[in-house]
Amino acid sequence: MEILSGQGKNSAVPEEIKGWNWGAFWLNWIWGIGNSTYIALLMFVPFVNLVMPFVLGAKGNQWAWQNREWRDIEHFKRVQKNWARVGFGLVVVLVPLFFFALFSMLKGEAYKQSLSLIRSNQEVIEYVGQPIEPSYFVGGKIQYNGVQGMATLGYFITGSKKEASVYVVAHKNYKWILDRVIVYNKQDGVQIELLKKDKE
Repeated sequence: MEILSGQGKNSAVPEEIKGWNWGAFWLNWIWGIGNSTYIALLMFVPFVNLVMPFVLGAKGNQWAWQNREWRDIEHFKRVQKNWARVGFGLVVVLVPLFFFALFSMLKGEAYKQSLSLIRSNQEVIEYVGQPIEPSYFVGGKIQYNGVQGMATLGYFITGSKKEASVYVVAHKNYKWILDRVIVYNKQDGVQIELLKKDKE
């Protein structure tokens, strides 16, 4: 008996295609438009979009089979496999780009000023040794409000003797100004406060 697709809920879903759909999970609303599964547009609804990728991953094969006509099961499998490959490829490319952009933003002027201050501080030099090198990863957040902004940053530094953590607070008023820079090592109980500006 011929198994028909594209008949809505009247389309019986073959056992061969049941299972997880990675294309629907990764590409969600894009996959939904391409597979006539417009429920995927719920990705634009706040909070609902937190669970929709998982719903689409679990129900994607069923919905795509019911909502669109396919030549046969092999055609369906081939197309869904291509969706999965495209989705995985985008994730592989976009995730590193996202983190690169994030770290680039965090490693802005406030970060550079703090590192320059650290490298010129004799007490820090004596404690961690030279050369002082920062870690690649920088944590924290930066908020902008026009020409003003606030930044809290955290990263690690390594010298020839020791490793230490760095905590930075800065504000922006057209240009970045450091408010507080602390180099510390919890294990040694060492805390070197390079800069502390008391609020008026």
